[in-house]
Amino acid sequence: MQTVIIVIHLMIVATLIATVLLQRSEGGGLGIGGGGGFMSSRGTANLLTRTTAILAAGFFVTSLFLSWLASYERKPSSIINTGSPAPISAPGSATPVAPSSSGGILDQLQKQDQQTPQAPQAPRSQ
Repeated sequence: MQTVIIVIHLMIVATLIATVLLQRSEGGGLGIGGGGGFMSSRGTANLLTRTTAILAAGFFVTSLFLSWLASYERKPSSIINTGSPAPISAPGSATPVAPSSSGGILDQLQKQDQQTPQAPQAPRSQ
């Protein structure tokens, strides 16, 4: 299903690009517009404008459908780890410190600060 929508989406994109490039320039942008080009009649300009609007609406609809389809199959995940917590390693030590089961993250950080009483020292000039 998703592959079919992607193919339709790409066909709409290619046709939309071609339709926009066929339209007559109103001049001014780069100074290369105007002149009697390939499509110079007024009826053709109206046809190209309507075609561009229809293709733009199709592009919008297929984009929304593809984004909805991509999020439909995705299952929500929690940012909170519901399994066993990973061991926390204290700074400066290679052995991991197991988190305590009581208290929150602030209590764990306070215990880590009590275990490592080393205070940072100012650099000495030589």
